[in-house]
Amino acid sequence: MNKPLRRIAIFCGLLILALLVRTNWLQFVEAEELNTHDRNRRVLIERYASERGNIIVDGKPITGSAKTDDTDFAFKRTYVNGPMWAPVTGYASQAFGANQIENLEDGILTGNSDQLFFDRTMGMFTGDKKKGGNVVTTLSGAAQQAAFKGLGSKKGAVAAIEPKTGKILALASTPSYDPSSFAGYGASDEKMWNALEKDKDKPKLNRALREVYPPGSTFKVVTAAAALEHGVVKDIDADTDTPEPWKIPLSTQPMKNHASGCENASLNQAMKVSCNSVFAKLGDEVSRDKMVETAGKFGFNTEQFIPVRTSVAAYDKTMDRGGNALSSIGQYNTTATPLQMAMVTAAIANDGKLMKPYMIDQLEAPNLDVIEKTEPQEMSRPVSQENAQLLQKMMENVVDNGTGGNAKISGVKVGGKTGTAENGFNNKGTPYAWFISYAKTGDGSPVAVAVVVEDSEARGGDISGGGLAAPIAKAVMKAVLDKK
Repeated sequence: MNKPLRRIAIFCGLLILALLVRTNWLQFVEAEELNTHDRNRRVLIERYASERGNIIVDGKPITGSAKTDDTDFAFKRTYVNGPMWAPVTGYASQAFGANQIENLEDGILTGNSDQLFFDRTMGMFTGDKKKGGNVVTTLSGAAQQAAFKGLGSKKGAVAAIEPKTGKILALASTPSYDPSSFAGYGASDEKMWNALEKDKDKPKLNRALREVYPPGSTFKVVTAAAALEHGVVKDIDADTDTPEPWKIPLSTQPMKNHASGCENASLNQAMKVSCNSVFAKLGDEVSRDKMVETAGKFGFNTEQFIPVRTSVAAYDKTMDRGGNALSSIGQYNTTATPLQMAMVTAAIANDGKLMKPYMIDQLEAPNLDVIEKTEPQEMSRPVSQENAQLLQKMMENVVDNGTGGNAKISGVKVGGKTGTAENGFNNKGTPYAWFISYAKTGDGSPVAVAVVVEDSEARGGDISGGGLAAPIAKAVMKAVLDKK
């Protein structure tokens, strides 16, 4: 072979080799990324080529699929009581993609998951049309309805957990939206989407998981837990030697109390009437680092995946003594999601054991065979059993004799804590009304709840939490108890 031909042959060989390398790179390295790319229209067409599987609550679907006349998208997603369930399901839209369970479990719902490979293969031989599998949730329809109805026209959120397992029983957020209203890709769907995007009340925001608030006085149960765990308080009925007024460290400002009788109040009394000075002083005595440690065991400063990702509840690791004292009463830089405060309550109600929260019970094949089931998993032990029971005693005193009386349920032991969190620059914003609680029967606690209300009627002082949020928590707890 002469020299020019040899060069051409080598060059052609290199081109073929490059083509083989590129083809294999696309098929084996970038395949997953290309298959799931937002601009890959084939993915969208495939997503709606057949009926999606359903998201299930109490054995019944809260989603569905409707046949369309469209040449590309054969089916469109539908929802039952869409606004009530949107914080759980998320949305699946032909034009705007999907989020939450609709997105995270898209493979199961479309039938494209590797876990359903056998079903697809069998369908090739039997001629059966491809179907999606189902996502069975841990949610309670009665609890969700009570939460959504209780919030009503108010802006806020509710999270409820089964303490023994970590199962999420309710996850409500208002104002909400109907995922069916933009499930297609027509002009009306685009108009609705744009209206929701521009809405100043952010109805698409999942406030139960993605909004962080100052937890206010509800955080005092965490401070009490830290004081007990680190030996700062050994007797919840003993005086705490708290002067009135108590000055914030590194500041000339005294800590304000909205309650009376806080001077030298015991921990139990301070919890009942919600003394800021007592808990700020205890937080200072525990120290910032040990407060961070205890808050971390409850789930603060860590993302949670249920499987939907939650925003991080924060307890500042770098603040000074004054900041720590203010943070110990749920103000300053302390923030929490409603789910995080439900986790705190669930751990206390479960005698100190915090179970990992989750809202998908199992995944089902189209023939209803279970292909994956979630098993309860212990997350941490923020407090000992003995100290958890002391916290229960104090929280039950809050409901029986203190600020949480609106959460009382006849014949059932209820523990709770009210809170009104100051908001905005110089606290000029509308305060947030909080209430956390659990119900306890002879078999333990079947439900722990956290409620936050962003409402113009809220006023300063813990009575706001007791007045606005406690009745909602009571309705959710009662719904779970009645179902049991």
